[in-house]
Amino acid sequence: MDILNAIKGTLFGVAVGDALGVPVEFKSRDYLKQFPVNDIIGHGTYNQPPGTFSDDSSLTFCLAEALTNGYDLTQISNNFLRWYKENYWTANGKVFDIGMATENALFNILDGVKPELAGGTNEWHNGNGSLMRISPLLFYIYKKPIQERFEIIKNVSSITHGHIRSIISCFYYLEYMLQLLNGSNNLIAYNNLKTLFLDFLNSISISQSELRNFDRLINYNIFELSENDIESSGYVINTLEASMWCFLRTESYQEAVIKAVNLGYDTDTTGCVTGGIAGLYYGIENIPKEWKNKIFKCDEIEDLAERLYNKIVIEESI
Repeated sequence: MDILNAIKGTLFGVAVGDALGVPVEFKSRDYLKQFPVNDIIGHGTYNQPPGTFSDDSSLTFCLAEALTNGYDLTQISNNFLRWYKENYWTANGKVFDIGMATENALFNILDGVKPELAGGTNEWHNGNGSLMRISPLLFYIYKKPIQERFEIIKNVSSITHGHIRSIISCFYYLEYMLQLLNGSNNLIAYNNLKTLFLDFLNSISISQSELRNFDRLINYNIFELSENDIESSGYVINTLEASMWCFLRTESYQEAVIKAVNLGYDTDTTGCVTGGIAGLYYGIENIPKEWKNKIFKCDEIEDLAERLYNKIVIEESI
């Protein structure tokens, strides 16, 4: 897969999925069955103009921006702080949404806690706030061995979400995207990952009780479940399952993110996480141009993708 296309597809995939969901965040599934989202619209929940992305994409871009200068946890966390305090990489100059776990972690960093220790580690600290922003890390780790990939993912997740469940969710997501990046189709990648994922986590002695949280992804076919079996709350497992379900049950970027947003509730994040996978897989050319062009900072996102690509190419050539 062409890496520049993959980066652009991922970054715009995240932003478009996010922007589709922003106006209807917290709306129920029943409501969205009556008034489904089929296009990028404005206002709604946060009264933002069409094309506005949320904290999900902003923090994704903050991570990608840091990676254009190499991998440095302090730089990543500083970019998150700039977003929180200075509206850095916001859609239109204003932070209008932030998760409680992320905000608490940023306070910890301001108090001098090391970035990799700032995120909450209790079981109730398993919102989807690290999963939603993790996708650009793929392009830093994709040629590294699996143990190193896991350790890097662990540290980047732990800036805001340090519980092993959030870390494993990010690991699953990026390992699936890596399968796609390496040329596997969606179902082959899904089946390959079942064995790889479980074997690796067993090798590092992750408890069976923790692994059971991923049972529907690794021991069953998530795409065979009915919509009623899929939840779309802010819990990290729900978001991961919903995103995989939407991606594996559809055949285009547009279809995947529309299905994700219309599940309701945490619509921006389900759209964002689904959009990251679908944008990578289908490519930037298959994200509707009229949607892409509505996104705030469209040119800046394009430039960010090219700078991230140039950094990867330069480092690979050394």
